[in-house]
Amino acid sequence: MPKKILIVDDEVHIKMLLEQTLEELEDEYAVELFTASDGEEGLAFIRSERPDLVFLDIMMPKMNGYEVCRIVMDDPQFKNVKIILLTAKGQEVDRKQGLELGAMMYMTKPFDPDEILKVSKDLLEL
Repeated sequence: MPKKILIVDDEVHIKMLLEQTLEELEDEYAVELFTASDGEEGLAFIRSERPDLVFLDIMMPKMNGYEVCRIVMDDPQFKNVKIILLTAKGQEVDRKQGLELGAMMYMTKPFDPDEILKVSKDLLEL
């Protein structure tokens, strides 16, 4: 069964850059990429499709990334969903909050595409 990666970000160019970065995994490892434009849409996708890895922005309309992370991490049925918070919020207090909510990693924008690819491969065990 192919691994699924969900990108949840309200910024179109960030979603496109992440998709371009992760395309290599689609080709090489048959990984499936999906996107959502806000927290509510992302949470609905997580509930229905159970992606293996989620790149989650924090500052989004409808529901922020912290809320999505908390809901997902508090539900045992999603224990295998790995969340990486990928955000412009670079303060230590923000990082600490994200990790306390259960995110696997906290990465800041702008991001290094090579690092995104490496982290994805590592977390998906590819």
